Amino acid sequence: MKNPCVFLDKDGTLVEDIPYNVDPGLIRLSAGAAEGLRLLHASGFRLIVISNQSGVALGRFPESALAGVRARLEELLADVGVPLAGFYYCPHHPQGQLPCYTQACLCRKPQPGLITRAAWDHEIDLAGSWFVGDILDDVEAGHRAGCRTVLVDNGHETQWRRSPLRWPHHVAASLADAALRIIAADRSGQS
Repeated sequence: MKNPCVFLDKDGTLVEDIPYNVDPGLIRLSAGAAEGLRLLHASGFRLIVISNQSGVALGRFPESALAGVRARLEELLADVGVPLAGFYYCPHHPQGQLPCYTQACLCRKPQPGLITRAAWDHEIDLAGSWFVGDILDDVEAGHRAGCRTVLVDNGHETQWRRSPLRWPHHVAASLADAALRIIAADRSGQS
């Protein structure tokens, strides 16, 4: 049997958004994240982070710095009693500064490549899973992978380019609010 999952965007959704930050000492959970993570974990969801990390391609930090980011995320989640099932990131950007990372790829959100890879690695039921993010590229990536979606409307989306793939199933004020909506929808058998 495949597992349900909540895929989480990192910056602005799971943790406070500090652009291009890879300093573990500055990584802190977003308001409401601890409560939301506990609720989702208690409801049987695996939790996997899916993140664009264009700072690698732009030369802002080395890809190796993301090991410290992952370790800090694991620590933060363990502190609230929740395991991190996976951490997947895209180091690419089409206008990058480092040739080996400068490309259009299938792993950079809004493409679904990281989600489908994580689903394969962890035997995830994508139709029974959710993607929670703070911009519409997150919503589109979730839809493209076959997940239901929640937009955390915290002011980080600025472009509001709409298409059928960019309409979330739910809009929430925080990760805690998103967790409540996900759990209610799953219990009622609705999106």
